[in-house]
Amino acid sequence: MTRDDTADAAGYGAHSAATGAGAVPMRERIIDAATELFYGQGLRAVSADKIVARVGITKVTFYRHFPTKDDLIVAYLERRAQWERDAVAGARAAAGSVPEVFRMVAAAIGAESCTPGFRGCPFINAAAEYADPEHPVRRVVDRHRRWFKGAIAELLDELGVPGSDRVADELVMLRDGAMVSGYLSDPGSVADALYAAGRAVIEFSLSR
Repeated sequence: MTRDDTADAAGYGAHSAATGAGAVPMRERIIDAATELFYGQGLRAVSADKIVARVGITKVTFYRHFPTKDDLIVAYLERRAQWERDAVAGARAAAGSVPEVFRMVAAAIGAESCTPGFRGCPFINAAAEYADPEHPVRRVVDRHRRWFKGAIAELLDELGVPGSDRVADELVMLRDGAMVSGYLSDPGSVADALYAAGRAVIEFSLSR
Protein backbone atom coordinates (compact mmCIF):
# COMPACT_ATOMS: atom_id res chain seq x y z
CA MET A 1 0.00 0.00 0.00
CA THR A 2 1.38 3.39 -0.98
CA ARG A 3 1.56 6.40 1.31
CA ASP A 4 -1.33 8.03 -0.60
CA ASP A 5 -3.45 4.89 -0.35
CA THR A 6 -2.80 4.74 3.40
CA ALA A 7 -3.99 8.33 3.74
CA ASP A 8 -7.06 7.57 1.67
CA ALA A 9 -7.94 4.56 3.80
CA ALA A 10 -7.63 6.61 6.97
CA GLY A 11 -9.80 9.37 5.58
CA TYR A 12 -12.49 7.02 4.38
CA GLY A 13 -12.51 4.56 7.27
CA ALA A 14 -15.48 6.00 9.17
CA HIS A 15 -17.60 6.19 6.02
CA SER A 16 -16.73 2.61 5.06
CA ALA A 17 -17.67 1.31 8.48
CA ALA A 18 -20.98 3.10 8.35
CA THR A 19 -21.95 2.12 4.82
CA GLY A 20 -20.21 -1.18 4.22
CA ALA A 21 -18.66 0.32 1.09
CA GLY A 22 -15.11 -0.77 1.90
CA ALA A 23 -15.16 -3.35 -0.90
CA VAL A 24 -16.21 -0.81 -3.53
CA PRO A 25 -13.31 -0.09 -5.91
CA MET A 26 -11.83 3.39 -5.57
CA ARG A 27 -12.79 4.36 -9.12
CA GLU A 28 -16.44 3.51 -8.41
CA ARG A 29 -16.38 5.40 -5.13
CA ILE A 30 -15.19 8.50 -6.95
CA ILE A 31 -17.92 8.14 -9.59
CA ASP A 32 -20.52 7.60 -6.85
CA ALA A 33 -19.56 10.86 -5.18
CA ALA A 34 -19.35 12.70 -8.49
CA THR A 35 -22.78 11.45 -9.54
CA GLU A 36 -24.44 12.99 -6.51
CA LEU A 37 -22.54 16.26 -6.77
CA PHE A 38 -22.67 16.68 -10.55
CA TYR A 39 -26.38 15.98 -10.78
CA GLY A 40 -27.33 18.09 -7.80
CA GLN A 41 -25.06 21.10 -8.35
CA GLY A 42 -24.00 21.07 -12.02
CA LEU A 43 -20.91 19.85 -13.83
CA ARG A 44 -18.91 23.06 -13.92
CA ALA A 45 -19.93 24.12 -10.42
CA VAL A 46 -18.37 21.04 -8.82
CA SER A 47 -14.59 21.15 -8.55
CA ALA A 48 -12.24 18.20 -8.33
CA ASP A 49 -11.37 19.43 -4.82
CA LYS A 50 -14.99 19.09 -3.76
CA ILE A 51 -15.14 15.49 -5.00
CA VAL A 52 -11.82 14.68 -3.34
CA ALA A 53 -13.19 16.01 -0.05
CA ARG A 54 -16.46 14.10 -0.42
CA VAL A 55 -14.69 10.77 -0.99
CA GLY A 56 -11.95 11.43 1.57
CA ILE A 57 -8.95 10.79 -0.67
CA THR A 58 -5.86 12.63 -1.85
CA LYS A 59 -5.59 14.53 -5.12
CA VAL A 60 -2.89 12.08 -6.21
CA THR A 61 -5.35 9.21 -5.95
CA PHE A 62 -8.07 11.16 -7.71
CA TYR A 63 -5.87 12.03 -10.67
CA ARG A 64 -4.50 8.49 -10.82
CA HIS A 65 -8.01 7.32 -11.72
CA PHE A 66 -9.16 10.43 -13.61
CA PRO A 67 -6.39 12.55 -15.14
CA THR A 68 -8.88 15.40 -15.70
CA LYS A 69 -12.28 16.35 -14.34
CA ASP A 70 -13.66 15.96 -17.86
CA ASP A 71 -12.61 12.30 -17.74
CA LEU A 72 -14.71 11.90 -14.61
CA ILE A 73 -17.70 13.67 -16.19
CA VAL A 74 -17.49 11.29 -19.15
CA ALA A 75 -17.40 8.30 -16.79
CA TYR A 76 -20.41 9.66 -14.88
CA LEU A 77 -22.42 10.06 -18.08
CA GLU A 78 -21.34 6.69 -19.44
CA ARG A 79 -22.53 5.02 -16.24
CA ARG A 80 -25.88 6.75 -16.58
CA ALA A 81 -26.08 5.74 -20.25
CA GLN A 82 -25.47 2.11 -19.33
CA TRP A 83 -28.18 2.30 -16.67
CA GLU A 84 -30.68 3.54 -19.26
CA ARG A 85 -29.65 0.85 -21.76
CA ASP A 86 -30.14 -1.79 -19.08
CA ALA A 87 -33.53 -0.31 -18.15
CA VAL A 88 -34.79 -0.44 -21.74
CA ALA A 89 -33.44 -3.97 -22.17
CA GLY A 90 -35.22 -4.96 -18.96
CA ALA A 91 -38.47 -3.47 -20.18
CA ARG A 92 -38.17 -5.35 -23.46
CA ALA A 93 -37.52 -8.61 -21.61
CA ALA A 94 -40.41 -8.12 -19.17
CA ALA A 95 -43.06 -6.73 -21.51
CA GLY A 96 -45.40 -8.90 -23.52
CA SER A 97 -45.79 -6.41 -26.36
CA VAL A 98 -44.20 -3.31 -27.85
CA PRO A 99 -46.94 -1.00 -26.50
CA GLU A 100 -46.20 -2.41 -23.06
CA VAL A 101 -42.52 -1.53 -23.50
CA PHE A 102 -43.51 2.06 -24.26
CA ARG A 103 -45.81 2.11 -21.24
CA MET A 104 -43.05 0.80 -18.96
CA VAL A 105 -40.53 3.35 -20.26
CA ALA A 106 -43.03 6.17 -19.76
CA ALA A 107 -43.78 4.90 -16.24
CA ALA A 108 -40.06 4.78 -15.42
CA ILE A 109 -39.60 8.38 -16.59
CA GLY A 110 -42.60 9.45 -14.53
CA ALA A 111 -41.32 7.62 -11.46
CA GLU A 112 -37.88 9.17 -11.78
CA SER A 113 -39.32 12.66 -12.11
CA CYS A 114 -41.06 12.17 -8.75
CA THR A 115 -37.87 11.30 -6.86
CA PRO A 116 -36.47 13.85 -4.38
CA GLY A 117 -33.80 16.05 -5.92
CA PHE A 118 -34.89 15.41 -9.51
CA ARG A 119 -33.29 18.01 -11.81
CA GLY A 120 -34.22 16.78 -15.26
CA CYS A 121 -32.24 14.76 -17.77
CA PRO A 122 -28.52 14.57 -16.95
CA PHE A 123 -27.68 14.45 -20.66
CA ILE A 124 -29.68 17.57 -21.49
CA ASN A 125 -28.11 19.27 -18.46
CA ALA A 126 -24.63 18.28 -19.64
CA ALA A 127 -25.27 19.53 -23.18
CA ALA A 128 -26.40 22.88 -21.78
CA GLU A 129 -23.07 23.27 -19.97
CA TYR A 130 -20.85 22.06 -22.81
CA ALA A 131 -21.76 23.80 -26.06
CA ASP A 132 -18.86 22.52 -28.19
CA PRO A 133 -20.17 19.48 -30.14
CA GLU A 134 -16.62 18.11 -30.37
CA HIS A 135 -16.01 18.15 -26.62
CA PRO A 136 -15.73 14.65 -25.09
CA VAL A 137 -18.71 15.37 -22.83
CA ARG A 138 -20.91 16.30 -25.79
CA ARG A 139 -19.76 13.24 -27.71
CA VAL A 140 -21.01 11.02 -24.88
CA VAL A 141 -24.32 12.89 -24.85
CA ASP A 142 -24.73 12.63 -28.62
CA ARG A 143 -23.77 8.95 -28.68
CA HIS A 144 -26.34 8.12 -26.02
CA ARG A 145 -29.08 10.08 -27.72
CA ARG A 146 -28.37 8.28 -31.00
CA TRP A 147 -28.67 4.98 -29.17
CA PHE A 148 -31.98 5.98 -27.57
CA LYS A 149 -33.45 7.13 -30.85
CA GLY A 150 -32.30 3.89 -32.47
CA ALA A 151 -33.91 1.82 -29.71
CA ILE A 152 -37.20 3.66 -30.23
CA ALA A 153 -36.99 3.25 -34.00
CA GLU A 154 -36.52 -0.52 -33.59
CA LEU A 155 -39.70 -0.73 -31.52
CA LEU A 156 -41.58 1.31 -34.09
CA ASP A 157 -40.36 -0.98 -36.86
CA GLU A 158 -41.77 -3.94 -34.92
CA LEU A 159 -45.13 -2.16 -34.89
CA GLY A 160 -44.91 -1.53 -38.61
CA VAL A 161 -44.92 2.25 -38.20
CA PRO A 162 -43.94 3.93 -41.50
CA GLY A 163 -41.16 6.51 -41.34
CA SER A 164 -39.90 5.07 -38.04
CA ASP A 165 -36.82 7.31 -38.04
CA ARG A 166 -38.94 10.46 -38.23
CA VAL A 167 -41.44 9.19 -35.66
CA ALA A 168 -38.57 8.24 -33.33
CA ASP A 169 -37.39 11.86 -33.50
CA GLU A 170 -40.87 12.97 -32.42
CA LEU A 171 -40.98 10.52 -29.52
CA VAL A 172 -37.51 11.51 -28.32
CA MET A 173 -38.67 15.13 -28.37
CA LEU A 174 -41.67 14.13 -26.22
CA ARG A 175 -39.36 12.35 -23.81
CA ASP A 176 -37.16 15.45 -23.55
CA GLY A 177 -40.20 17.57 -22.84
CA ALA A 178 -41.39 15.11 -20.19
CA MET A 179 -38.06 15.33 -18.36
CA VAL A 180 -38.19 19.12 -18.35
CA SER A 181 -41.87 19.09 -17.32
CA GLY A 182 -41.11 16.74 -14.45
CA TYR A 183 -38.59 19.24 -13.14
CA LEU A 184 -40.58 22.43 -13.70
CA SER A 185 -44.19 21.37 -13.15
CA ASP A 186 -46.25 18.54 -11.63
CA PRO A 187 -44.13 15.39 -11.90
CA GLY A 188 -47.07 13.17 -10.99
CA SER A 189 -48.69 13.69 -14.37
CA VAL A 190 -45.60 12.99 -16.47
CA ALA A 191 -45.99 9.25 -17.09
CA ASP A 192 -49.63 9.38 -18.20
CA ALA A 193 -49.11 12.47 -20.35
CA LEU A 194 -46.00 11.04 -22.02
CA TYR A 195 -47.62 7.71 -22.78
CA ALA A 196 -50.79 9.33 -24.11
CA ALA A 197 -48.86 11.74 -26.32
CA GLY A 198 -46.58 9.02 -27.62
CA ARG A 199 -49.50 6.74 -28.40
CA ALA A 200 -51.23 9.56 -30.28
CA VAL A 201 -48.11 10.13 -32.40
CA ILE A 202 -47.83 6.42 -33.20
CA GLU A 203 -51.52 5.99 -34.00
CA PHE A 204 -51.47 9.03 -36.25
CA SER A 205 -48.43 7.71 -38.10
CA LEU A 206 -50.09 4.31 -38.57
CA SER A 207 -53.24 5.92 -39.96
CA ARG A 208 -51.52 8.08 -42.61
